[in-house]
Amino acid sequence: MPRQKDILTTGEVAKICNVAPRTVSKWFDSGQLRGYRIPGSKDRRIPLNALIRFMKAHNIPLDGLQSGRTRVLIVDDESEIVEVLEKVLSEQANYEVHTAHSGFSAGVECEKFRPHVLLLDMHLGDVNGQNVLKLVRDNNDLQLTKVIAMSGKLTDGQAQHLLQNGFDGYLKKPFHVRQVIESIEDATAVVY
Repeated sequence: MPRQKDILTTGEVAKICNVAPRTVSKWFDSGQLRGYRIPGSKDRRIPLNALIRFMKAHNIPLDGLQSGRTRVLIVDDESEIVEVLEKVLSEQANYEVHTAHSGFSAGVECEKFRPHVLLLDMHLGDVNGQNVLKLVRDNNDLQLTKVIAMSGKLTDGQAQHLLQNGFDGYLKKPFHVRQVIESIEDATAVVY
């Protein structure tokens, strides 16, 4: 399973930021971009979370970080929903899909899988969806993860409240698979 790299070279950072490698070296040497040097070498390495902070602070678009297939984590304790979504999203939309059936396993999967999108059931047996959102938002390594709430009990007012409180979208159950794909595309789209 390909995994997003946690440590980047100056050349990789240059591609992501659409600048020359020498520019990245200047950012590093001036202390603007945090990282470290390889012992016994002049090579520099930049942790992904330091790069994300730097890009946000300097209004550099984050779209260069999204590479490869879109990674989607489905978190729901209803097995039938998870199975159908996993099959359709991986086969029809060509997403890389992982699943979790509890808030605890969602946290573990987020750490390992680093999803671009988290489809999160709001009514898990072990934890509230709002708590999972807070864990994602507080984790520097998951700053790019978009969180879409799923619930069969949402009123329009509650849905708007979710958006105001940090969710990137919502789906009311029952939903069509096309709605799920559109929600993922909307959440991951970068608009200028």
